[in-house]
Amino acid sequence: MERYFSDSIQHAVDELSKLPGIGKKSAQRIVFFLLKIPKPNVVELADSLVDIKDKSKFCSVCYNITDTDPCPICSSGRRDQSTICVVEEANDVIALEKTGEYRGLFHVLGGALSPLDGIGPDELRVKELMTRLKEDVQEVIIATNPNTEGEATAIYLAKLIQPLNIKITRIARGIPVGIDIEHADEITLSRAIEGRVTF
Repeated sequence: MERYFSDSIQHAVDELSKLPGIGKKSAQRIVFFLLKIPKPNVVELADSLVDIKDKSKFCSVCYNITDTDPCPICSSGRRDQSTICVVEEANDVIALEKTGEYRGLFHVLGGALSPLDGIGPDELRVKELMTRLKEDVQEVIIATNPNTEGEATAIYLAKLIQPLNIKITRIARGIPVGIDIEHADEITLSRAIEGRVTF
């Protein structure tokens, strides 16, 4: 097969295309963009990537990704200590924080139940969550993804937490803002009806 790039360019394209959502063409565009910008900018990018591997760790309280332990959310005196929002992954924390609506604490499970993939309760941070619930927690918000694994995880957690007499809530699901009802699927519409609220 004829080669079009130098070894270094091909190597960079191959490595970038291993990233999620980046195919060979996107990787090629990124590499040629990096070739056009000044070397200090490329070095800064490379250093930042090495930094996230060297400095990032899991918070020992909530298991969010952080540079400091405990993380800024867990160590903040302005957060509502009586509410814990349970999410699957650390990027879910970012998504919820961007809303500016939630002021409680988080707990990152590290995934969702998926027996076919060999992921059971012992592979998630369920024990750690149950330990945290022995403190003065009044509400657990389950914010797992609205797919089969997320639903199974939510049901499992709810059954586990119920005997503790802690309020358990699930994030609402329904029609996204900006979509017409006629374009929503039946499952989304049924969840929107179930999760309706009073004006």
